[in-house]
Order: sequence, then structure tokens, then C-alpha cells
Amino acid sequence: MFGVAAVEPSPDDLDGLLAGPGQVVRMGGTARVSVEVADAWRVHVLVAELRHRGLTTSWAHTAERRLAVRTAYTATLTPLARSWLRDTGKRPPDGFHLGGARLRLWVAAAGVPDPSGFVLGLGLADEPCWAPVGAALAAVGLPAELLAPSGGGPAYRIEGRRAVARLAELVGERPAAAPPARWPGGA
Repeated sequence: MFGVAAVEPSPDDLDGLLAGPGQVVRMGGTARVSVEVADAWRVHVLVAELRHRGLTTSWAHTAERRLAVRTAYTATLTPLARSWLRDTGKRPPDGFHLGGARLRLWVAAAGVPDPSGFVLGLGLADEPCWAPVGAALAAVGLPAELLAPSGGGPAYRIEGRRAVARLAELVGERPAAAPPARWPGGA
């Protein structure tokens, strides 16, 4: 019911990027979502996923030797920005939930296998988001341990074979550009 194949892809799925390290900004009546990633394969996956949702997308190198994937400014993303941006910064909207398509984008942007499970990276400056995002993970059957910045985070670690299998079920098939060992259930 929450898996990636359960619903049509939508710009609302970008909630998954914002749950992780993604950022949203507004300009006039438009908004743009961006996320920095470390690996070229992530760029390929994210560009394809975002274009599949009807969003014009680009990527560029950053000064920190990372890669930035971003949508064009569009009115389509204005409701998303309105729901996430508060006076104090980025925060999940009331009723925030995760499903397969949202988790798929988060895994593509910031998911990493871990000896005890799978880790989903969070935004370093997004501490107000961490608890609501953790609750949303638990609500879809993915209880996770919050890793502090000093302990390899900020990130959520999903532990155990059963939980990682649940994550793999939710995010669906590994995209062709993703290395099998880097995608849940891919290796």
C-alpha cells in the first residue's frame, strides 16, 4: 500500500528529498528543490526520477567537490515549499508521512548500506526535522536509530535484515545507474 508502485509519481514525492538533506527555496510565486550528493550515480538516478515527475532538472559541481541536483524554479513546487518552510527554516508539515516514492528519492540522494542495516542521511542544519522524520519512518514499519552528527550522522540507521527488506520493498527495484551494493536489497 505504501510501496513505490502503489501510486503515480508526483512532485509531492520530493517530500522524500526534504526529509533527508534536500532543501527548498522560494522565489516569487515559484520554488526550487535541490540536494547535494557525493556520487555521480546518484545524479543520474535523481535526474531521471525528477524528470519522471515532470520537473525540469539540472546538476552542477559544487565548490566542495560534491554534486548538486536541482529542479528549475516552478509554480508546481510552491505548495511543497509553503508546507515545509517556516519562519525558523525547514520543517515537515503537519501530517507528514513517507511512502515508497518519497523513500525512493531519499535513498537515491542519501542512502548508504551499513554493516548493521541501511543509513538515510539527514540535513546537518535541519535538526527540527529529525524527530518528525523519525516518527514517519516508524509509521511505515521502519523504526530507526538517530545517529548524531558526532556519531556519523545526522542520519537514521535502519537495522536488521527484516527492516532493510521492508525498505527494499517500499523503494522498489534498483535503478540501473545505482550500484547493486548501494541500493536496499540490491546485493
